[in-house]
Amino acid sequence: MTIHAIETGKVKVTKHWRIGRGTGVKRLTSTLFGSEFTEWLPIYVWVIEHPEGLTVIDTGIPADANKRIWFPPFMPLVQRAAKFKMTPEQEVGSQLRQLGLSPNDVRWVVLTHLHQDHDGGLHHFPNAEFVVSSKEWDMAVGVKGRMNGYLNQRWPDWFKPRLVDFNSQKPFGPFASHHALTQAEDIHLVPTPGHSPGHLSVILVEDGLSILFAGDASYTEQLLMAQQADGIGPDPHVQQETHRAILDYAEQHPTVYLPSHDPGAKERLENRIPINTNLESEAQTA
Repeated sequence: MTIHAIETGKVKVTKHWRIGRGTGVKRLTSTLFGSEFTEWLPIYVWVIEHPEGLTVIDTGIPADANKRIWFPPFMPLVQRAAKFKMTPEQEVGSQLRQLGLSPNDVRWVVLTHLHQDHDGGLHHFPNAEFVVSSKEWDMAVGVKGRMNGYLNQRWPDWFKPRLVDFNSQKPFGPFASHHALTQAEDIHLVPTPGHSPGHLSVILVEDGLSILFAGDASYTEQLLMAQQADGIGPDPHVQQETHRAILDYAEQHPTVYLPSHDPGAKERLENRIPINTNLESEAQTA
């Protein structure tokens, strides 16, 4: 199966956005007002050429992602703490066509969550079936969603995703539930809350190797292994529970771990390099 890593521009966030510090209001304040920033990080979209249909995981950002938005009132603080760099040619639709693939032929678009650097390219896929967790959708829609930082005013009018209710699904290894996307049952959606309450990840099982498309479950593989929660998630303990579930899964199944903003993710995909769970203890004490 061919899998493409498409980099739709870059993002730079405060260091306490990537690795949270403090608790409660102090944690959010240090995230939004931090003076030190990370290096420029990739914003990856993943494309699977699957026999049952072309599958896209997340959609990247739009070319105008830095445009000032006045609602909700705190949005300028978020924009100060997360800066984007990209061109129209880097949008996902253009890059798919460069690979000889048509956005019109995409069967599924799975959204790990609905932050703007993951749902900013919805308009490129008018014929696709979109898949989102029902919990993420509930958090993101309407005025409540905009107050939670979701830019739902940018969604196309026709955006009506299929919602996956993980509460009604069976367990999948250490994950409390899952949803099989394909009839072959080789692509599974699993709940990975933390960065956002309804965050999900995608697991593709390929020749005995699992490829886990992690969205923002963690910002890097190293942070996963150290079980360090980011500063934007509402509950760091929930994110750390997700980290433990992913690591438990990786102990049972060789797993290539692909977060959306990890500079090393593309190389790990190309070379099918799995998580070395033997290094977990070392990462936690680093």
